[in-house]
Amino acid sequence: MAKPELLSPAGDRERLDMALAYGADAVYLAGEAFGMRAFAGNFSRDGLAEAVKAAHAKGARVHVTCNTLARNNEAARLPEYLEYLDGIGADAVIAAGVDVLELCKRHAPRVQVHMSTQTGITNYEMARVWHELGASRVILARELSLDEVAEIRAKAPRGLEVECFVHGAMCVSYSGRCLLSNYMTGRDAARGACAQPCRYQYALVEEKRPGEYFPVFEKNGETFILNSRDMCMIDHIPELLDIGVDSLKIEGRAKSAYYAAMTTAAYRHAVDAAAEGRPLENVWRDEVDKVSHRHYSTGFWFGQPGQYTESARYVRDWQVLAVVAACDGLGGAVLSLRNKFAAGDRIEVVGPDVPAFAMEAPVMRDMDGFELREPRHPQMQFRMKLPRQVPPLSIVRACRPSS
Repeated sequence: MAKPELLSPAGDRERLDMALAYGADAVYLAGEAFGMRAFAGNFSRDGLAEAVKAAHAKGARVHVTCNTLARNNEAARLPEYLEYLDGIGADAVIAAGVDVLELCKRHAPRVQVHMSTQTGITNYEMARVWHELGASRVILARELSLDEVAEIRAKAPRGLEVECFVHGAMCVSYSGRCLLSNYMTGRDAARGACAQPCRYQYALVEEKRPGEYFPVFEKNGETFILNSRDMCMIDHIPELLDIGVDSLKIEGRAKSAYYAAMTTAAYRHAVDAAAEGRPLENVWRDEVDKVSHRHYSTGFWFGQPGQYTESARYVRDWQVLAVVAACDGLGGAVLSLRNKFAAGDRIEVVGPDVPAFAMEAPVMRDMDGFELREPRHPQMQFRMKLPRQVPPLSIVRACRPSS
C-alpha cells in the first residue's frame, strides 16, 4: 500500500527540528506575515531559508503558509515575499485565495500551490476548479466524512493531490470561518489571532437583573456550549490509505516542541504499520495520550461527532523534564533541563525510533563532574547515565497529572 506524506507542524526552529527528527515527510510553517498562527514562533526571512535547508537535508519538504486574507497594504508586499520563497527553495505555498495562487504563477513559478482548508473545499467540483486554476493540492475541509473524502479523491483530477487533517484542534465554525473572536476580543480568527472564545464558559444575563448570572447548560449541567473535542485518527490510518489520501496533516503550529515530536512519532509509526499491513504497536499508539490535548474524537470522519459540553481544559498528564543533546554508546548522556526532577524519581525516556522506557533517575553530574541530585536551572546542561544509547532530541519526561 502506498504511503501518504506525513505533514507535521513547525511553529519555530525547535519544533521544526523535533518534527524532522521524529519522522515527518514534510513540515508546514510560516514567515512573520501572511500565516494563520500569529502567536506561533514563526520564522524570520533568514530563519525560513535555514528551515528549508534543514528540511531538505533530511529529505523533507517545506510548505509555507500564506493563507491569511491579505489587505491592500499586504497585497503590495506579496510579490516580493513569494519571490523570496521561490529563491530559497520552498516546496509549496499554502494559499487561501486566488490572489496568492495567481501571484505564485508569476513570482514563484517553482513553488507548488496548495489551497488551504480556509477555502472550504467540500466537493470534487471545487477541487477540480482549483486544479484548473493551477493548484497542485487541495486541503479539504475538516467537516467531511470518510465517504465524502473518498468520493472527492475518486472524482478529482488524478494529478491533484488531496490533503486531510488527521489530528489536532477542531473549530466550532465551518472550516474556521468565525467572527466570534474578532467581535469579543478584537483578535481576528481570519488573521491568525483567534482567542478561542468557543472554549469559554458562558452564562445568561437578563437586561433588568445586571450582575445576576444564569447558567446555560446541557442536561447534566455542562456549560461549555460551543466547545469541541480534538481530532484523533490514529486508530484509522488504514482506512485513509485505502481511499488514497495523499497527505495526512497534524494540526498544531502553536503547540509545543514536545507535541510536534510525539504526534509525529505516533503517526509515523501508524502510517508505516498500515502501509505494511500490520497493527500499530501500543507503545506508539499511546503517545497521542501523552501530549497536551482536549478530549479526543474522530472529528467528522465517521459522522457527526456530537458537541462536547464539559470542561475545555487540556489534558496535561506528562511533563518534559529534559532533552538529550548527546549520548554515547554506553548511555552516557548530556541533557538540557526543562523542568525540575531529582534522583530517585520515576521517569520515562522516549526518542526517535526509541519506544518509551521507564527508569529511576540516577544521581546526575554537572558539566564539571560534580555530583548533582537535582538539576535546578532551566536550560542548564548536565550528565546522566541512561540504560542504553539514545539519539539526540530524545526526551526525558514524567507523569505529573495537572489538578
